[in-house]
Amino acid sequence: MKPKSQPALNFKLLILGVLVAFFLLFVLRSNFSTSNQDLSPSSPITLPTKDSIETNKRDTTDCSLSCTKIPPSLAEALIHYSTSAITPQQTLKEISVTSRVLDKKSPCNFLVFGLGHDSLMWSSLNYGGRTIFLEEDEAWIEQIRSRFPTLESYHVTYDSKVHQADNLMEVGRGPECTAVADPRYSMCQLALKGLPTEVYETKWDLIMVDAPTGFHVEAPGRMTAIYTAGMMARNREYGETHVFVHDVNRVVEDKFSREFLCEKYMKKQEGRLRHFIVPSHRDDLDRPFCPE
Repeated sequence: MKPKSQPALNFKLLILGVLVAFFLLFVLRSNFSTSNQDLSPSSPITLPTKDSIETNKRDTTDCSLSCTKIPPSLAEALIHYSTSAITPQQTLKEISVTSRVLDKKSPCNFLVFGLGHDSLMWSSLNYGGRTIFLEEDEAWIEQIRSRFPTLESYHVTYDSKVHQADNLMEVGRGPECTAVADPRYSMCQLALKGLPTEVYETKWDLIMVDAPTGFHVEAPGRMTAIYTAGMMARNREYGETHVFVHDVNRVVEDKFSREFLCEKYMKKQEGRLRHFIVPSHRDDLDRPFCPE
């Protein structure tokens, strides 16, 4: 049986080879015929008309057909800052610290204590993400909303005073304040409990503490805002939160950021701005409040 199968196999291969060669010859011949037909003197040569030239030119220059327009919110920010004589309170170097983080993280969740001349900038730098502003002055909120209705802001009431800072520092070192918990259910006097629900339930990637007012003894001060920002970062399920504190040249901002955001979590200081990266503590309940 074996001697008979070998010639049959060779014959099949020969037939297959002939068919393949025939197919290739047919394809080449068809292509050659098509080329000759295209170059034939009988084939009319169509010259571009004036209308076709204008159409092609319009297709390549009309941005609405080939480009993506700048988002309205970014356009608004560009116009505002290019025509306004009022500049943000932070310096270019200070702003650059946060903007570099936003460049990597955005679109993300960004919580800002304070509503000011830089708010439109922060919202635009976090384009596509959610940026919420918490402000103590209701009249100022209405003024900003009338100019920039797309900004999401909420009124917040603070019960503390700057002259209470030393006492609040001692309170904050107690066990009820160093235990990781949701701030709205915390027993700590420093925890802000009257914030909107979405503020507590959102996992914040960045938190900026640039409010409330803290430059005189009867002002609310930023003691509770700094503590609450740190506790929100520790209480998240996993990951880390970038926390920024402005005006650290003042005593309260300096001491409270070092104490409740921890010096060893501090990554950078530029001018009056400090940048901390606070990890979640919920995934390791034995983690100390601050690294040793």
